[in-house]
Amino acid sequence: MESALPIVLLSLFLGAVVAVLLFNNYFRKRRSEVVSISPPQLIANHKTPKSSHHLSKKSHSKSSHHASDKDQNKKHHPLDVNTVKGHGDTVSGLCFSSDGKTLATACADGVVRTFKLDDATSKSFKLFRINVPAGAQPAGVSFADDSSSLVVACHALSGCSLFMYGDEKPANAGQQSKLPVPEIKWEQHKIHDSKDLLTLVGTTATYGSADGSAIVLSCSEGTDIKLWHAKTGKNLGNVDTNQLKNNMAAISPNGRFIAAAAFTADVKVWEIIYSKDGSVKEVSRVMQLKGHKSAVTWLTFAPNSEQIITASKDGTIRIWNINVRYHLDEDPKTLKVFPIPLLDATGSPLTYDRLSISPDGKVLAVTHATTLQWLSFDSGKILDTADKAHDGDITAIAWTPRPILVGGKQSMVLASASVDKKVKFWVAPPVSEA
Repeated sequence: MESALPIVLLSLFLGAVVAVLLFNNYFRKRRSEVVSISPPQLIANHKTPKSSHHLSKKSHSKSSHHASDKDQNKKHHPLDVNTVKGHGDTVSGLCFSSDGKTLATACADGVVRTFKLDDATSKSFKLFRINVPAGAQPAGVSFADDSSSLVVACHALSGCSLFMYGDEKPANAGQQSKLPVPEIKWEQHKIHDSKDLLTLVGTTATYGSADGSAIVLSCSEGTDIKLWHAKTGKNLGNVDTNQLKNNMAAISPNGRFIAAAAFTADVKVWEIIYSKDGSVKEVSRVMQLKGHKSAVTWLTFAPNSEQIITASKDGTIRIWNINVRYHLDEDPKTLKVFPIPLLDATGSPLTYDRLSISPDGKVLAVTHATTLQWLSFDSGKILDTADKAHDGDITAIAWTPRPILVGGKQSMVLASASVDKKVKFWVAPPVSEA
């Protein structure tokens, strides 16, 4: 055993020497590779002009790329006047205050933001942030009476919730150095059981004996639609579309009608009945829009609340007159039918995801994926198109209720939100009077 020990030690020593030599050779090669990668300019100087040309071409290409980016930013769509950045995730909802001077956004990063719009072309806007409760993800937002209170719809694992944020105006408001932080004034949970919310829209009830309160409509992915009093959170009425699943729902600007686009080709319309004291008495179904051959993907009310514009998978847009004597069994009438002018590579019409009509009733804004179009409400013809209005699908669009300042001039502005974490402002295209 003792005689074998020197042999073992000698073997270990020789093995260590071999390992050192191998590792030393490896590190010399590695160092050579690193040196050859680190200063390419020095190596290029010792190589043929071809290599030098290749390097300069690569460098030139890189600088041109940055230059083209800047040029691309300068060459934006002529109707595009500004981009609001700073959101941390998909912007899922937006709305304007009644005077059009404040924009509120709901973002999947858990924050609701309001922007003060002194001029839509400003480089920066006065920003206010509201962090929703932990675990909640903002999905929609609507103003409640004024720009200081907001109704926010949030998704959570347990279902959808509504929160109304408002602030009490202090008596010594003139001495306040900071704006009061909005507080939750009311909240409603699992408003559609465990189903997600599709749309949240609000308006001021001015029809008939309505008292002028702000009311909010929430539409679930199921078949239920609910109406809420924005200031108190009281549930004012429930509607079941009985059409397998909803696509979306809207409320008329004067607070008289509710309309739903659902699984079938027909659109159901309900009327909100007000009591003499101005409160909501009931919500009753009054008519049905029949004429489309396939499901309606989106609808919107005209500013006068007497017409509904619908877009369908059958490739058409219809404008309906709903100002009829339904209690005498008078049916709503189709006023106009337009073919959807946005076509795919085979020439077939695409489907519009969203519709929104300008407050003057002249321009219909429509979207499909990342494309934004403006159509004439009178003729259905394309006024303008932004093929890649955003870098991702458009999630919401909304017009300012009235003209606001754009570069020092009063103009109608459309806001668009997207999964690309941006909100963009667009001025309305000119409409020919001919």
